[in-house]
Order: sequence, then C-alpha cells, then structure tokens
Amino acid sequence: MELKGIYPALLTPMDEKENINEAVLKQLTNHLIKSGVHGLFALGTNGEFHALTTEEKVRVAEILVKEAAGRVPVMVGTGGNNTAEAILLSQKMEQIGADVLSVITPYFIPPTQDELYYYFKEIADSVSIPVLLYNIPSKTGVNLEASTVKRLASHPKIIGVKDSSGNFDTILSYIEVAKGEDFSVFAGTDSLILKTLKAGGQGAVAATANALPKVVVSIYDSWKNGELDKAEEAQQTLQPLRDTFALGSIPAPLKKATELFGIPVGPPRSPIKPVNEEAVTNIKKMVQSYESIN
Repeated sequence: MELKGIYPALLTPMDEKENINEAVLKQLTNHLIKSGVHGLFALGTNGEFHALTTEEKVRVAEILVKEAAGRVPVMVGTGGNNTAEAILLSQKMEQIGADVLSVITPYFIPPTQDELYYYFKEIADSVSIPVLLYNIPSKTGVNLEASTVKRLASHPKIIGVKDSSGNFDTILSYIEVAKGEDFSVFAGTDSLILKTLKAGGQGAVAATANALPKVVVSIYDSWKNGELDKAEEAQQTLQPLRDTFALGSIPAPLKKATELFGIPVGPPRSPIKPVNEEAVTNIKKMVQSYESIN
C-alpha cells in the first residue's frame, strides 16, 4: 500500500476510573473519519501505549478496525522492549485486521543500530502486513540513524518511517536515503508537517488532529492542490493548540483540549494527572480563539 496523508495520533479515551471508554473511542473514530483524515494511528505516545496492557491494546485495535470498517486504513502500535513480545502482538493485530503496524524503537536500554536493524527486520519478517518505523529519541533514548533506515527501506514489508525527533535534518536524511524505494517519510512533529511535505515526505502522524482534524487535513490537501499559502496558513493555525502542550504531561493538555472541542476523551492514565485549573483556563481561552473553524 502507499502510505500518505494525515493520520491522527489517536488519544485513548478513558472514563473517570481510567478504564478505556469504548463508546468515546467509537465517537472519536467516526468524528475523525468524517473530518477527512486519510487514516488512523492508534497506540502511539499520545495514545498512552506504554500505560496499557496487552489486552487493552488488542481491544482498542478491535474497536478501531470494526468502527473504521474499511473507510480508512488503521495503523496500530506494536513495538516494545522485547522482540518476541512485539512479534506476538504484531501477529495478533494482523489477525484482528489492522492495515499497518507502527513499530517504535525499544526504550530504557538503548540498542545499537545493528540491534535496531534486526529488531525491525525480525518483526517485519513475522507478518504479512506493512510496517512503519517509529523514531522518537526524546522518549526512547535512542535515535534511528539514517544509515539504518537505508538498510531497512529495501525490506518488502517496511514501507515508511515516522520521525518525532523534532529535528528536521533527521527527516531530510530519511528522505535522502530512501530515494528510489517505495518508502514514505512521515512527520511526527506537528510543526513540521508542511516542511516535510515540501521536502518530499508523504504525510504526518499528527496528535493535533484529535482536536483540529479539519485544519490538519487542510495542510495536506492544500499542499496537494498546489495552494501553498492556504497550506501555510493552516500550518500556522495549529500553533496556539501546540503551545498548550507545555501545560502538563503528555497527553493531559491535549486530552483536555479535545474534550473542550467536543469529544469527551477523559483523563490520562495515572501517574499522569489531568491538567490543573490554571492550565484549564488557558486551554479554554485557546479553544475559544479557534471559534468555529473546526
């Protein structure tokens, strides 16, 4: 498959007891699809994958696949610190009907680049659906080097990489080494969506799309239509929302913002706590500033 467009990095809705809120997950899924997103990305950083049990991850995927019903591709996160467990979860997600797997680098103990290569290769070898590499060194302590991406880009199951380093040079290096391969480079930092597209990337996994899906989609659609001024305007429109992300731990500010935009995604899972009252006041002002654009 060709990987392109805007994939929201789905929040995992929870109730007040911090259990997965299946009804709101369905609501969020349908809201995003109706807003024109090109696919769905679940069980990433903003989806609190690190705080969910394997059973919960499987349940989230089951709901998404059923609710999306083939309208857009569904991508789910299956990476972790243990290659064998990542393989088992990847195979389970394939059985459920996921279209693409997102595989994050291991974390806590940083692997070497050679160890990363075999980790990704062994997971991709174990399934028959495509795999997207996921680089987020600020959270994992390891950076997926361009030389390793070059080795992996020729694998028939590995179809792209999502870079959340925030370093545009990393994205450029991935684009350069993947030339000639059927391989998509996605921005994972929402401020770099348009820059990535202009440089030869194919899309983005965007957390801001939980709250402002139409705005984020319009960056891609306007770029695709050659309307670069409109694309730039939409890109800049995201900044007030992104500025609120500093008001709490991931994904607490975004969960509050998305709730105030009309989707009651609930609290983050402990030990992360909801944002404080001062932050709520600031987030409310931000939401009001957008008026009815979404």
